[in-house]
Amino acid sequence: MDREEKAQAVAALKKLFSSAGVVVLTKNSGLTVAEVTQLRRKMRDAGASFKVAKNRLAKIALRGTTYEPISDLFRGPTGIAYSSDVIAAAKVATAFAKGNEKLVILGGAMGATRLDSSGVKALAEMPSLDELRGKLVGLLQAPATKIAGVLQAPGSKLARVFAAYGAKGEKSEAA
Repeated sequence: MDREEKAQAVAALKKLFSSAGVVVLTKNSGLTVAEVTQLRRKMRDAGASFKVAKNRLAKIALRGTTYEPISDLFRGPTGIAYSSDVIAAAKVATAFAKGNEKLVILGGAMGATRLDSSGVKALAEMPSLDELRGKLVGLLQAPATKIAGVLQAPGSKLARVFAAYGAKGEKSEAA
């Protein structure tokens, strides 16, 4: 890799760090190409990405960004999981690490907040933005359905009373 390629790699990483909502660092020694491809596919499906970069270049790219405090985690074979959604990358990385012991979560950051591995796992347990939106819509719709049920209840009770009197009248005529 010559100087120009390194400069381009640093610029790409700096752009990555400036636009990411969360960065999760993983130790990925021993992962096969197929496993890394599977991890990247799962990340992409969740709206996140996974990248392996040279540690020196990543540390240079971190300078001047909000993620600079995690530069000491770049030791050994390090993978970078990132996304604009603050939960997506953490959720996929944690789920993949549970199924594959070769992927170890080192830590990460959410903006200027540094996270250790347990912090990343706690972040992964939070509901995603789409799940929160679904719950909010459900909460907003619940009162409307309850009001409709209350308004319909007297009419349905009245209909049952008339049906009961009608059935009672038919029995007395038949007798």
